[in-house]
Amino acid sequence: MKKIILVTTLLSIALLSNGTIEINAQTPNLKAQRNFFKKLKKMCGKTFEGATEFPTNADHALVGKKLLMKIGTCTNTEIRIPFWVGEDKSRTWIITLNDKELLFKHDHRHADGTPDKITNYGGFAADDGTKLTQKFPADADTAKLIPEAATNVWTLQTDERKKRFMYQLERDGKLRYRAFFKLKAVSE
Repeated sequence: MKKIILVTTLLSIALLSNGTIEINAQTPNLKAQRNFFKKLKKMCGKTFEGATEFPTNADHALVGKKLLMKIGTCTNTEIRIPFWVGEDKSRTWIITLNDKELLFKHDHRHADGTPDKITNYGGFAADDGTKLTQKFPADADTAKLIPEAATNVWTLQTDERKKRFMYQLERDGKLRYRAFFKLKAVSE
C-alpha cells in the first residue's frame, strides 16, 4: 500500500511539473571532495620537492629531474599548483571546487605565458574518493584534445603517515607515471 501511495505521489508531481522532475545532480561523494580540497588549501603558499618514482627509464622527460610543486594561489573555489620540472615552469595543476563536483585540469603555457596547444586537460573526480585520495578520469574535452588520453585517470593523494603527496597517471588501466613529493616545505 505504501508503495502505491509513493508511486502515485511521484506521478502527480511529475504531471504537475510538466513531466519533469529535477533531480539533485550533486556528486554522491561531494563531502569527501570538499574535505580533500580543504586539506590541500591548508598547504597554500608552501612548496614541496619531489621525484619521479615511475617510470625509471632515463629517456623519460621527467625522470632524474628536480620536481617542485607549489600550492600557489588558493581561493574558496580554486587551487593553482605550479608544477616545475627542473627549470621548466610551464605546468600548473588547477583544482576547482563548485557546488556539485571537483575538477582537476592541467594548464600548460609557453615561456611568454601563451597557452600551449595541448592544455586544459583532466577531468572530474570519481565518486569513490576520500579526503586523502581523489581520482580524476579523463573528461570528454580531454578525449577530444588528446584521443589517446581518453582512458587516463589521474590520482592525487596525501599520505599522512608517510608525509608525502602523490601525483599519478594511469592509461588503459596501467601505470604510466608516478611522482611523490615530501610534505616538508622547501624554499624555491
